[in-house]
Amino acid sequence: MNPTDQDDENTTTDTTGPAPAAGSAGELATVHHLPERDTAKRGSVVKGEIVTPEEWALLTDQKAQQAWRYAQYRKQGAAVVKYTRTAVTHDKTVASAKFAGRHAAYVFGGAGIVAKRAWEAKTNSRYERLIRAAEASGNAEDLKHWEERAELAKEKRHRRAMDWLDAPIKVGKALLLGVLVSIVVLFGIGCLLAISFSDFSMIGAPFGVVADVTRWVAIAVSVAWGPFLLAAPWIGVAALHHIGRRAEATPGWLTRTGAGTDASTLVTADGIVAALRHLGIPAMNKALKDGWLPRFELNPTREGSGAFKGYRAIVDLPMGVTPTMVADRGDVLAKNLNRNAVEVWATDHGRERGGKAGYLNLYVADSGVMDKPTPDYPLLHEGSTDVFAGVPIGITQRGDVVSIPINGSNAVFGGQPGQGKSNAVRVMVLGVSLDPLAEIRVHVFAMNGDFDAYEPRLANYEKGATTEHVESALAHLEDLYAEVGRREGRLAELGAKKLTRAISEAHEDMRPLFVGFSECHELFGHAEHGKRAADLAVNIVKRGRKTGISTVYDTQSSRADAIPSQLVENVGANGCFAVKTWRSNDGFLGDGSFAAGIRATELRFNVDRGTMVATGMSDELFEIVRTFFVEVDDDRGWDAAADVIARAMAQLKPGTPVAGTRPVRELETGRDLLEDVAEVLADEDKAKATDVVARLRQLAPTHPAYRAEKLNADKLAAQLGELGVKVTKVGVLMVYTERVRKALAERPADA
Repeated sequence: MNPTDQDDENTTTDTTGPAPAAGSAGELATVHHLPERDTAKRGSVVKGEIVTPEEWALLTDQKAQQAWRYAQYRKQGAAVVKYTRTAVTHDKTVASAKFAGRHAAYVFGGAGIVAKRAWEAKTNSRYERLIRAAEASGNAEDLKHWEERAELAKEKRHRRAMDWLDAPIKVGKALLLGVLVSIVVLFGIGCLLAISFSDFSMIGAPFGVVADVTRWVAIAVSVAWGPFLLAAPWIGVAALHHIGRRAEATPGWLTRTGAGTDASTLVTADGIVAALRHLGIPAMNKALKDGWLPRFELNPTREGSGAFKGYRAIVDLPMGVTPTMVADRGDVLAKNLNRNAVEVWATDHGRERGGKAGYLNLYVADSGVMDKPTPDYPLLHEGSTDVFAGVPIGITQRGDVVSIPINGSNAVFGGQPGQGKSNAVRVMVLGVSLDPLAEIRVHVFAMNGDFDAYEPRLANYEKGATTEHVESALAHLEDLYAEVGRREGRLAELGAKKLTRAISEAHEDMRPLFVGFSECHELFGHAEHGKRAADLAVNIVKRGRKTGISTVYDTQSSRADAIPSQLVENVGANGCFAVKTWRSNDGFLGDGSFAAGIRATELRFNVDRGTMVATGMSDELFEIVRTFFVEVDDDRGWDAAADVIARAMAQLKPGTPVAGTRPVRELETGRDLLEDVAEVLADEDKAKATDVVARLRQLAPTHPAYRAEKLNADKLAAQLGELGVKVTKVGVLMVYTERVRKALAERPADA
């Protein structure tokens, strides 16, 4: 119905009266009446909306309705899955789940640890494991040791088991005896009370007191017993949780990575495998692709103390992969473990004592350990040392103090300039100075003041890079070599194989002697005297070990003319600070060190100043040692060592040589060859020229002209010929005494 339509009643008009004439002025217009509608045929108004065929089908078709319901179910299910996944994978949900799982794992891990300890305490499993390791490494000495320990443990367990058989009888006897003694004691006390109070009934008073105490104890136990039984399981769970947490007995995927924990500090077996997987070693990649899985001889284990901690793991490698190959990729390995290269050390476990061939020994320090300050020198304010036990020189990455051996050992320190070599020697000498028995001598082949504060304690102190100093040091080496021989004879007289502290204390001529040669490249590199000095130094190191004569050398160069290779190979302790090349590395640490993963090339120049790669200072194949720093203020001329030296001087044993107690050596500037030859020939008619040369060296061991590089049989014959003495060759060159004396007699008086 059109809303403009009106009701019929409203459209009717009055038709009575004459109609006005059309068109006349003032008249109305003609009215035309519309036809009337048949109200009987009119229907009611219908209200609705237009729908699509699909909507109409939903209203009328049951199959369409069923399909719509299924679609709604799927949509709602997808929404539930989506929101559930979002909730489950949310950081807070994951952290909470890991927290709960981790602490639950601590309990089970602690239970496993306790069970393992109990099992090992009751069986020989621990010794069997160690025996297998000794067999695998081929170490017969360790194998014998652990077999003996295993038999001893079996015997002890057997004795304990037999003791249990007698235990009931012994316990019963002890209880019976205890009861009888208690009754007698209580009766005695009662008698004393009865006498004191004149009351016979007081005899039973002690028994009444004991009965009351027993009753109250029983009441207390009965009251506490219930809560204790309820709390006992939880106490046990807490104890297991504590043990597991301390051992970090939890799977790697449960480790904390949320706020408050640095994920880079965590090292897990899975993390190590992932790091190895991405090293880019083809043989490793192929093995992993073929299904090889590494076996851990030692799972990542926490090591260290205080702020200096890290993880150690020992893992096998697949066929075709050596520990050296992994060490060669050390920078990549460190990156994969979120560390600096200097914080990750991969070495050949097979080269260690008791180690397994083909296994990788991996140490991963906590991130930032190398940047933490080294503790103060432990003997800075108090204490003394014993050179027979070693002296402290620094700490490892684990925070353990390292003692460098002195008696029976020698040392070489090398590295780039300014990286801490001289400080290492300073710390070493400072430790030796605190032994009241030790004699110390120092040569510094530079005009620096590194050891000026030490001078009062030094029996001999020379410095400078002059030829005169080189000659003096060479003479000193000659003396040391002769002293080695003297001490060997002295030890033979005493019936001893090596010098001990007891011998040193009993015999003043057998004190420990420590000699330092700083910047020794100036000595060994000297054109005229370097070779002789090197030969003497090597021989002293080889022979002096048992005589109490120890030496230390530091240098900037690893060239053969700066530090003899035999010297590096024969010293007991080697320390290498930051170097650039593997040649320098092996020049200071010994051939093959770089290939074995012992690499000072990983140390950062200037950043790791004072840190060295050291061998021979512990039972480990090598250590990363951060040397203690003895503070020096060049502006004020202050040296912290001065106070230590003053304390050392105050505790010296009488007779220990210090500054001013030994005469300064006067170098021989010239000798008369003819007179010396006549002296060594003595009453002999003739002697071989080679024998004469040897006797001349014995006569004047420090005279430069008689040294091996200066004098031999042919040179002696030539020099004697120039002096008018003919040396005749009779199979060998022979020197005749008569000819020498004749030349002396005919020589002008002013010659």
